[in-house]
Amino acid sequence: MILKTILTSALIACFSITATAQTKVQNAHRQAHQTQLANVRSNKMDKSVIDSILKDDISRRESEVVNKVSDENRKLIADLLKEANKHIGKPYRHGMKGPNAFDCSGFTSYVYKQFGYSISPASRIQINDGERVDRKELRKGDLVFFTSRSSGKNVGHVGIVVDADNETGKFSFIHASIKGVRINECEGYYENRYVGACRIIND
Repeated sequence: MILKTILTSALIACFSITATAQTKVQNAHRQAHQTQLANVRSNKMDKSVIDSILKDDISRRESEVVNKVSDENRKLIADLLKEANKHIGKPYRHGMKGPNAFDCSGFTSYVYKQFGYSISPASRIQINDGERVDRKELRKGDLVFFTSRSSGKNVGHVGIVVDADNETGKFSFIHASIKGVRINECEGYYENRYVGACRIIND
């Protein structure tokens, strides 16, 4: 009788331990499943962030490809801008091609001529002397074109890019303005008159 009682108690204890173990396993599975769901949700959020980063990276890489400049041409453009800057402050004179005074297209054609490039002395023709370039693909040395007070909707003014931000489309340029050779940002008056750009120095 005593043996039977002991066996019965042992069996009850065994079942209890088994049930407890099963409950723990079920709870562990449930917790793991909840964690997995949380990770899925988190991964979805991370994926959108990652997609955004990748998109920006692809855009940046495309911009770098567009604006890739060989070492030789990088030096050429630097020298060209150095030459252009030497003339800052020189007066504007209509029809003058330098080196003591310039009109806008006379200035750009003079600067490029010093490096063996022959471009038209007229701004309205210069825009077709090189490869057309989108505003967000500009680089140093490109020619940028504007209307003028007397040209209506046609090209009437030109300058040389000295700096460009391809993300915003903002740029600065050196040109022979009516106030003389100077550097301006493309904003205000020039922003409203911007027409387009072309590239003379290609890789």
